Amino acid sequence: MARSRSNPLALAILSCLSEQPMHPYQISATLKHRNKEASIRLNYGSLYSVVGSLLKQGLIAEHGTSQDGNRPQRTIYAITPEGETELVDWMRELIRMPVKEYPALEAGLALLPVLSPDTVVALLGERLDRLRASIEQEQAGIAEAAQMGLPQVLSIEGEYAVALLRAERDFVESLIKSIDSKQIGGYEFWARMHQLRDEGVSLADLTRNPEKYFAAGEVTWMALDEAPD
Repeated sequence: MARSRSNPLALAILSCLSEQPMHPYQISATLKHRNKEASIRLNYGSLYSVVGSLLKQGLIAEHGTSQDGNRPQRTIYAITPEGETELVDWMRELIRMPVKEYPALEAGLALLPVLSPDTVVALLGERLDRLRASIEQEQAGIAEAAQMGLPQVLSIEGEYAVALLRAERDFVESLIKSIDSKQIGGYEFWARMHQLRDEGVSLADLTRNPEKYFAAGEVTWMALDEAPD
């Protein structure tokens, strides 16, 4: 039976245990020390749950216990041969296969006309400021890693993050200019729709009777947008 490979934290746990047996707290501390929580969502509670799932699947096994002073005993886990195979296969899949992701911004863009053009431009301007700050922060982290002598291959995800942020920054800058200059396709309809809404026309009326409010041929596409019964 094919295993679900939807949780990168499971992959990170397998990677840590491929180095040496560890208890969950040590795994968490290792990932935080290496700044992997910037790329892999990590919290201690969910880590225990994922460890339990990996144990149930036979990808890791109990290796012993350890105790620090008066603290409770901690169970140490080791990766199994099946876990080693899963780790390599999962990594090969991640690196080789592009997958469809659902970024929050993409969802917002898909529903962009909900907001007025002026509102969108203002909000995108705020986003642009945050993107520029994030790029500077990521670049500072890359520079710090280099100064520490950390090999590039051990922090390459930071460069990927910067590349994505730069691409988004460039897209947002272009979109702002396109809306500001009214060159984006459908701008007249978009702006007119919000003008009518401000005047008290309901969205339901606009949708049912577009010819009443828009020029002939301006909204012919709306016939293609009717939901099936």
